[in-house]
Amino acid sequence: MDAGLKRELEEKVRSGERLTREDGIALYESDDLAWLGGLAHEVRTRKNGDVVHFNVNRHLNMTNVCTASCAYCSFQRKPGEKDAYTMRIEEAVRLAKAMENDNLTELHIVNGLHPNLPWRYYPRSLSELKKALPNVSLKAFTATEIHHFETISGMSASDILDELIEAGLESLTGGGAEIFDWEVRQHIVDHRTHWEDWSRIHRLAHSKGLKTPSTMLYGHIEEPRHRVDHVLRLRELQDETGGFQVFIPLRYQHDFVDMQDGKVRNKLQARTTMATGAEALKTFAVSRLLFDNVPHVKVFWVMHGVQTAQLALQHGADDMDGSVVEYKITHDADNYGTPNKLGREDLLELIREAGFRPVERNTRYEIIREYPGPDASLRETPQAMRV
Repeated sequence: MDAGLKRELEEKVRSGERLTREDGIALYESDDLAWLGGLAHEVRTRKNGDVVHFNVNRHLNMTNVCTASCAYCSFQRKPGEKDAYTMRIEEAVRLAKAMENDNLTELHIVNGLHPNLPWRYYPRSLSELKKALPNVSLKAFTATEIHHFETISGMSASDILDELIEAGLESLTGGGAEIFDWEVRQHIVDHRTHWEDWSRIHRLAHSKGLKTPSTMLYGHIEEPRHRVDHVLRLRELQDETGGFQVFIPLRYQHDFVDMQDGKVRNKLQARTTMATGAEALKTFAVSRLLFDNVPHVKVFWVMHGVQTAQLALQHGADDMDGSVVEYKITHDADNYGTPNKLGREDLLELIREAGFRPVERNTRYEIIREYPGPDASLRETPQAMRV
């Protein structure tokens, strides 16, 4: 990138002028990661100061049985497969209840698109989980699942959301987005929920007072222009509804575990490489710079590794999710060393090591507790972690 374009982009960012599609593509073409990271860090600091948010959450996947066979997915199983499972509601409640002593504030629920479970299973699950954990927020179901519920119930998404909210739903999850551009999406997604329905369902959720996350799966067969297009679609929807609290870039994973049983469910990996740490940091930086109307950018350490997650905090991210215990959707694919669990104390240490001040939040990004920042006595001038 020539010096003149750099200055132009810097001036736009610092004046608060909205970046264009062409600007986003130019940012991805830059190989100056330190410059990109510094510019994104200016924006995240302007929005969130020296704070890194985190929450204490757990993930619950009640079934891995799925009608879809998405090209990137190692989680899904077909009915009758050896390791296919579906929990009874009582089992899900028992597992969730066992997590209570960890002082969690959020239960994150995502499932496969089960061909035979009745619609009533889902609101009843939320209702029973809420009774068992009344002080825990239920963040449940992707837009893809809501679309699936329309099919199996014959109800509208609006009525479905009303019933789920009555049962205890406080937020949808951001999944099912992947990459919206059909040029890529037709090769990676094996279900009916594309941009039109994904955006319709989140728009409905926002109209009912729900705040939701948005996501992007990157680092597979897409190109930077597809990432830019993805963010700009979400940015336009955010202009309309204001309902997205956070944007979460999710790194595509190769399937290492299932190769051991001879079943490689990930159909992309023969022609893909996973994004490097540098590519991940560039994606966080450009996303933060383009997505000017969303308050938070989250790094999901499970998909990036702990050290890259810490560095992402200096490249636009201000949220490190989360405490987690078992995240089957990724851990059924990767085998490269991310831990199953980081507790509250682990997260506090990681955030401080990276040079930031930890703030515990709930699902609605309301502050639960603020913690001291880095110990200034450990070094002469505490600075945020840099590449």
